[in-house]
Amino acid sequence: MTFIARGLVLASAGLISLSVAAADPAAPTTTDKARKTTTENRGVTATDQPNNQRDVDLAAAVRSAIVDDASLSTAAKNVTLVAASGHVTLRGTVASAEEKAQVERVAAGVAGVTEVTNDITVKAR
Repeated sequence: MTFIARGLVLASAGLISLSVAAADPAAPTTTDKARKTTTENRGVTATDQPNNQRDVDLAAAVRSAIVDDASLSTAAKNVTLVAASGHVTLRGTVASAEEKAQVERVAAGVAGVTEVTNDITVKAR
């Protein structure tokens, strides 16, 4: 094999190994970093709802109490809620501070709720 041919073979091998290294799934990418930052800063979302029966039942009871309150708007009735070990987290947007407080009062009045975190925002007018 000539010197030039050897160089091409070695260069080809080097390029192949570089392309394999670049495709390493364990290597973090910009997208992975952005996703991690978004996940860390997002707070509690509906996907955080535990799947054990006690927490599912508590979430259903809180949702039912909120939906049954005729004084609340559709937006208030559709806030995101997560129930975990008696702790209920509320997120979403409502029209007024009074409605925000009412959703919290309704959630806190459900049997089994020991704590409410009210992360509801009031829509700017």
